[in-house]
Amino acid sequence: WGVVLSHNLCTILRIPHNTSALEEHFKDDDEGPVSTQGYMPYLNMCILNKIQANFDFNELNKMCWTLSAPKHISGKHLLISGVDAFKVWCIFNYLSEDKYPLQIVIEELEYFLRKLFAAMGCSWNEGRFEDYKMHLSAKKKHLNAWELIELIGMGHFTKGINPQTLSMGINEVYRELVMDVIKQGYMMKKGHKRKNWTERWFELHLNYMSYYVSEDLIEQKGCISLDRNCCVESLPDKDGKKNLFIIKCVEKSFEISASDKKTKQEWIQAIQDCIVRIRQGLSSPHRESRQKRRELRNRIKAEKETMESRMRQLQLANESKQAQLEAMNKEASSRGDLEEQRRLQTQIELLDQYRRDLAQEKMARMQMEEQVVEKANEVEQYWQRMQELEDMYRQLKKALDDERQAKEDEEALSKLQARLLQQEASKRLELEQIHLQQQEILTQSQKEKQELERERAEKERALQAAQEQLEILRRQREGAQEEYKVVTKKLERAANKTKTWKHKVFKHEGLLQIIQPGNKSPTRMTNWGQAAFTETELDELERIWQENKNRSHDAQ
Repeated sequence: WGVVLSHNLCTILRIPHNTSALEEHFKDDDEGPVSTQGYMPYLNMCILNKIQANFDFNELNKMCWTLSAPKHISGKHLLISGVDAFKVWCIFNYLSEDKYPLQIVIEELEYFLRKLFAAMGCSWNEGRFEDYKMHLSAKKKHLNAWELIELIGMGHFTKGINPQTLSMGINEVYRELVMDVIKQGYMMKKGHKRKNWTERWFELHLNYMSYYVSEDLIEQKGCISLDRNCCVESLPDKDGKKNLFIIKCVEKSFEISASDKKTKQEWIQAIQDCIVRIRQGLSSPHRESRQKRRELRNRIKAEKETMESRMRQLQLANESKQAQLEAMNKEASSRGDLEEQRRLQTQIELLDQYRRDLAQEKMARMQMEEQVVEKANEVEQYWQRMQELEDMYRQLKKALDDERQAKEDEEALSKLQARLLQQEASKRLELEQIHLQQQEILTQSQKEKQELERERAEKERALQAAQEQLEILRRQREGAQEEYKVVTKKLERAANKTKTWKHKVFKHEGLLQIIQPGNKSPTRMTNWGQAAFTETELDELERIWQENKNRSHDAQ
């Protein structure tokens, strides 16, 4: 059993397993099953002292839970599931004191229950917890892990709450305290390759920020490593996305879109706080708060022990004086009457002095008790003030975020107003230029109108003259047509004459040749013989016909 346990522990803690060391440790004391007292020295010396920071703490919790849970909760009818019981067990290990056996003090129990009720969205019952606190103080007892699981699982404080709501509350507190999740929620992330926007579930830790497909955490899509060189900045709206901010790392940057301005500012502030803590070498806020609570309890405990020590010293001094008084009484009874009277007087004086001293001691004791009560009240008030200061710090942070956002909005509005004023001035200049251009165009159009009027008048006069000329040409065309008709008739008569003469010539050809007067110009010959007109006469007729044709064309 010890070999198997040691081997599993070494495997999970990622340290080499030395079986010979285990055999060497138990070789002289082999009395059956390994006891807790016998195994613990080996565990501390050969396993825990060799732990490095590269092991999975969650896997170690699971293995320890598997070994110890069946023995303690198998027969109990809990209202929570085994997974939720494991998470409560992990929360107990986180909040318990650093000494064996592990126990959770009443202050840490109250802190856990307040966190749980806040996560479930339920109101905190202060009176009920005070009754339980008095009951627990009467027993002078702190809770161990299995008593805490039974307290939550049996519904002592969560009676009437939906089991699913209780499970969600336990899971949220578990992820916040044990898994060290500072902030979580859905946001849109811009891709690096396709540049598309996809909704992702983000979880912010101190040194990194992981994102998943959904809040079930089954499929992780990536991780953003945070270091002292990172920074987070707000971005203006673009690409149809609002409430943008960017996380700039050494290798690449990540653009993210939140659901609203408040969520955006909360994420920017949380990431910036993580970067500042990394630069200053601080731990996460939850672990730092736990350490401060422990230091406060240790300081109160030390003050209480100091007061108790002083009370014991006073009590011892009182007992010593009473012993001295009894010795003096015995000595006085053994001597003579005179001496006895003298000593009796002395004893009476001493007794009075002792009574006065005793009264003073009682007064001092009462004052010390009052001081203890006052210290306890001061501690309680200090604790309340710390909670009030935390609330005031959160409210102040919220107010500062709102003020910062208001300033950013005001700067954006002022920039927008300046840009609008500049655009308005440029538009005014453009309108003035357009007005001047319109005036110039109107002036030019009036001049053009006058010129067009003059041109129209001139064209009307030219048109009237052209109409008169056209009328003249029409009359000339009509005269030319009449002349053409006369010439046509002459041509027809000449052609008839030519035809008659041709017939006669062909009829008597070879018997008689007509004697014609000589002509210096060459005779024009046609298909039917010699023409009735000379070349000169035909050119003149063609010229007259062409002029008449031109006149008729101009008239039309």
